[in-house]
Amino acid sequence: MGICLSGDIRGGKQAVGGAQGRPTESHNNGGGGGAHNDAVDFFFRSRGLHALFTQIELSLSASKLRDRDITSKSDPMAVVYAKKREGTLEEIGRTEVIMNSLNPAWIVKISIAYHFHVYDVDTKYHNVSVKMLKLNEQDFLGEASCYLSEIVTKKNRTSTLNLHDKRNGVSRNLGTLSVHAEETVASKSAVEISFRCSQLENVDLFSKSDPFLRISRIVESGDSIPICKTEVINNNLNPIWRPITLSMQQYGSKENPLIIDCFDFNTIGNHVLLGKIQKSVADLQKLHLEQSGANFVLPSVHRNHEKVLESQLFVDKCIEKEQYTFLDYISSGFELNFMVAVDFTASNGNPQNPNSLHYIDPSGRLNSYQQAITEVGEVIQFYDSDKRFPAWGFGGKTFNNTVSHCFNLNGIPNGYEVEGVDGIMAAYAICLTPRQKQVFVLLIVTDGVLTDLQETKDALVRASDLPLSILIVGVGGADFTQMEILDADNGRRLESSTGRIATRDIVQFVPMREVHGGRNSAVQGLLEELPGQFLTYVRPRDIKPCNLQVV
Repeated sequence: MGICLSGDIRGGKQAVGGAQGRPTESHNNGGGGGAHNDAVDFFFRSRGLHALFTQIELSLSASKLRDRDITSKSDPMAVVYAKKREGTLEEIGRTEVIMNSLNPAWIVKISIAYHFHVYDVDTKYHNVSVKMLKLNEQDFLGEASCYLSEIVTKKNRTSTLNLHDKRNGVSRNLGTLSVHAEETVASKSAVEISFRCSQLENVDLFSKSDPFLRISRIVESGDSIPICKTEVINNNLNPIWRPITLSMQQYGSKENPLIIDCFDFNTIGNHVLLGKIQKSVADLQKLHLEQSGANFVLPSVHRNHEKVLESQLFVDKCIEKEQYTFLDYISSGFELNFMVAVDFTASNGNPQNPNSLHYIDPSGRLNSYQQAITEVGEVIQFYDSDKRFPAWGFGGKTFNNTVSHCFNLNGIPNGYEVEGVDGIMAAYAICLTPRQKQVFVLLIVTDGVLTDLQETKDALVRASDLPLSILIVGVGGADFTQMEILDADNGRRLESSTGRIATRDIVQFVPMREVHGGRNSAVQGLLEELPGQFLTYVRPRDIKPCNLQVV
């Protein structure tokens, strides 16, 4: 099993969950109405392979975990594995990180799994992208195994497992992990809600409370499962949060009760409850229509009594909407036009030298650039209808022996397009011998670090308003820290030198050393963020799939 670092960074102040949550909030689970699962599943099914994902969703919580930190509590995350027939474990998903907690209830859900590990994520990794975390650098808190049938056959579909550390021969109980399983709801229905509060209690000494909302759904057993939390609003007793979107998978039905807890955020994890309210989506719609507030309550020391507070919750917006998936757009006629850019700068080495990343091996063994083009290109061309790719090179000498930072890969002055992945490979080899219904995806294959990071960030911020996604594949053993900054998986969108914040995240970085781990990892590396980036462009602009049929 492994660890997972959450998109919940900056000490846990970011929003987590919701139907439009960041696609990187977990290894393979994210917003967009299941778009990422659809895209990967569709790719494999088209080739007669088994689907990667099932229709079971797991919610995880733990209690009495080991405390591996010195000055604070552990910052746990759970990693889920499926046991394959040959006995090896394949990672399925990761939760977010819960700061300073030995009794975490994770919001991010996992598609399906059989084996579970829990890790304490060290403080120095709290601003590291989830996918870049190395599990062997984190503190192992325990593991547990079970069959999926053990969970789904229980009356409440919840199984509580004892955690152990078999790696070090520790058999004693290291706390428990509870797993709740639910079937996914095949519905595109969602509701967008804007919350605000008034007259919250001030529980801080030298400033005002730092409130956030956590929304949980009550399941049949009577237990509550967290499904979403807002961002933290610092120093404010009358906070207004950014809108959240809840899918029907999350809220169940409009009549299903939801628990809305308001907390004052504390970095050490002991968040103070400022009040709670139980309302259904139907109740929230009524509050919105009547433009009225609902009073928070606090549990009283007397059983079955609650203290009604002056603080209130208001619903400024509550709109039902359809959450179209990535495949809804693709199948309705939207096209993804892919482009390729290959790095020929001197840092790659002399192509005639066997140590060069561009060396063409006479034996036919592919170099790193060829591997990236072949493995990633196979997935790319799947979503491009005409299979014609603009292909460029940069940082190298062109056919007239002049250095260029943008030249046609095939050497034809007016012919920058090539036919399919084979065309890209052929053009690459030649270089080494003496209506808005389209979204563009640029593949950049490079080995080096950036020499103009801020200029690059400025360009990406400007491009964030365009129908463009950029996939960067890093080859070689260079330090790709700057590429991870461009990827913006830490929850912070890029900022230009003028202070402008990117409209959306348009970059996905994948180190070739991870992509080459197997064809599946290449597909997942490509599709992990692409559908989400696509949806963050079309949804805010209210762009709908073509030729929609109303049923």
